[in-house]
Amino acid sequence: MIWINFHIFASVTMILWLLSITIGVTEYLAKNRKNILFRMASTLSIVGIIILTIFILVLWNQLERPSFRTLGETRLWYSLFLSVIGTTVYMRWRFVSLLIYSNLMAILFLIINVAKPETYSKTLMPALQSIWFVPHVIVYIIAYAFLGFSTLIAIYALYKHYFKTLDHKILVLSDNFVYLGFAFLTFGLIFGAFWAKEAWGHYWTWDPKETWAFLTWIVYLLYMHYRYFNHTKVKNQLWILSLAFVILLMCWFGINSLPSAQNSVHVYSN
Repeated sequence: MIWINFHIFASVTMILWLLSITIGVTEYLAKNRKNILFRMASTLSIVGIIILTIFILVLWNQLERPSFRTLGETRLWYSLFLSVIGTTVYMRWRFVSLLIYSNLMAILFLIINVAKPETYSKTLMPALQSIWFVPHVIVYIIAYAFLGFSTLIAIYALYKHYFKTLDHKILVLSDNFVYLGFAFLTFGLIFGAFWAKEAWGHYWTWDPKETWAFLTWIVYLLYMHYRYFNHTKVKNQLWILSLAFVILLMCWFGINSLPSAQNSVHVYSN
């Protein structure tokens, strides 16, 4: 079974990503920024992405079902998408801070999976055998990755704001991640409604997970409107954006701990 070898795939991937971070920082600190270091950092990160992708696809094949059923499986995908986005941003704009964040967070999720191994069953309940299952989960994980980046930038911008050194260009970058993340959140809600209709006969039932997903969508919508109509109130914007991610994490992880959600069809299997 491929899962037995996960620690090998994870270890190699994490080593590659750590080397990528180290070289990226070295390239950033160098007085004369060298393209060779930039290419090495990018290549190492990409190879790590490829190795993790191979593992996920092989796992999918051996399970004979989409590898999205458990929380551990979603952590694998989140690690992958985090590194993909961070590496892409680094290669395009050389933002080494985002490379560091993305790969370190991706490594953290891999460590959690190594420390908390799961029993991966081939069983897939009838409700999950819908054509909407895979796109629904994928777009949400991508959304979470983009919005995670926007949160990192918001926290960094708050620090710069309080020390009066904020470059407003960074707010534009944060907005771009929010817009992308919000678009994927919207598709996630739509795909989820279609899935619910096919599986349970209703587009929306105010299930706890659905309620928190809708609340997450509303909070980011409020942020975008607040930023548009109050563009000079930077501190308030950044606090709203930072706290919005707390709501998102509650939707993703915290909902599993709520008593009202124990009978939810959306609670991840362990």
